[in-house]
Amino acid sequence: MASHFNAFADGRFEGEGLVFRCALGKGGVIPAADKREGDGASPIGRWPARRVFYRPDRGAPPETGLPAIALRPDDGWNDDPAEAAYNRLVPLPCRGSHERLWRPDGLYDLIVELGYNDDPPLAGRGSAIFLHVARPGYRPTEGCVALADADLREVLKRLAGGSSISIKP
Repeated sequence: MASHFNAFADGRFEGEGLVFRCALGKGGVIPAADKREGDGASPIGRWPARRVFYRPDRGAPPETGLPAIALRPDDGWNDDPAEAAYNRLVPLPCRGSHERLWRPDGLYDLIVELGYNDDPPLAGRGSAIFLHVARPGYRPTEGCVALADADLREVLKRLAGGSSISIKP
């Protein structure tokens, strides 16, 4: 069954009877129309939860109703507005700017791809808005939403096709 969660600029993440702490972008939250690549801001709006990526070397597939895809060491996300694969999963190495998804720090051990600027992607409007594992102390993200690992796993149990995450002021 589809569910909906809200991530608030004050660091609250709520929905489905759960309330957790979260981190948002170091650039704050801004209207999606003002979002630009590299601004570090989280775009205000309601974004569909597309699919989950997970590190198979760090655990079993998560319990979720979303498609769950095992990451590979050569997986990346293209964030180069000049590339045709902008805001898409890409194999590494690739041309242009990209983000490596197989990270040593654990932040991307679980990633929920949020459907921001992806249908179709508009060059320069921002890429790779994920729900992922938070840094220690909930330090701000580069524009994503981040939760503690255990909290993210609880949210994943409630996500299915049609679920969404809203980023709110």
